[in-house]
Amino acid sequence: MLLDCIEKQGRYTVLGFLDSFKEKGTAQNGYRILGSEQDLPHLMTQYSLHGVILAIGNNWKRKNMVDQIYEIAPSLEFVTAIHPSAVIGKDVVVGRGSVIMPGAIVNANSRIADFCILNTNSSLGHDGCMEKFSSIASGVCTGGNLILGSFSAISLGAKVIEEITVGEHSIIGAGSLVVKDVDSYSVVYGSPARLVRKRHAADPYLSGDSDSCDLPVLPIKRSGS
Repeated sequence: MLLDCIEKQGRYTVLGFLDSFKEKGTAQNGYRILGSEQDLPHLMTQYSLHGVILAIGNNWKRKNMVDQIYEIAPSLEFVTAIHPSAVIGKDVVVGRGSVIMPGAIVNANSRIADFCILNTNSSLGHDGCMEKFSSIASGVCTGGNLILGSFSAISLGAKVIEEITVGEHSIIGAGSLVVKDVDSYSVVYGSPARLVRKRHAADPYLSGDSDSCDLPVLPIKRSGS
């Protein structure tokens, strides 16, 4: 999905994938696995690398990979991907390393911090604020003035009324209806959504989450360079 965004955006040329667990030289969606994040210094020299973007859905794991890349290649940029079918309102700010998928709507005066994800056909209401490493899944609809805390995730098809604050490291379950604020480190779901349990920052929450899941990175350069 992220590869599709980059290709259709047309600003960058994808060189391939970096992956910590897949064999170097094998193919992925028509591109080669170029190695792991440890190969970045060599690739920067070989390909005049402009930047990378992370294809990691889990917010906490995405943060850990960002930290690793900063240590390995501190001068490397993180680029932003916005699919051309997304609708971006007036005076919207989108941070580096963030991804806005097909059909997503970001309404006026909203702020999306660094390394966030708005997935397919999701909607961020006017004056919304997504803090760093937060994510909104496909089909989510949020009212105006949402504050979504760092590392928090709103799952598939959930609805959030206006003027809601979600604390950091919290998860809103799929299909939920959120009508009141959500505390940090909470898991809530239902209609109306209610607290199910507390959680830790590194707890898994996506289907397929594990300690050994694939962590792909796309190294890219500007088109025409």
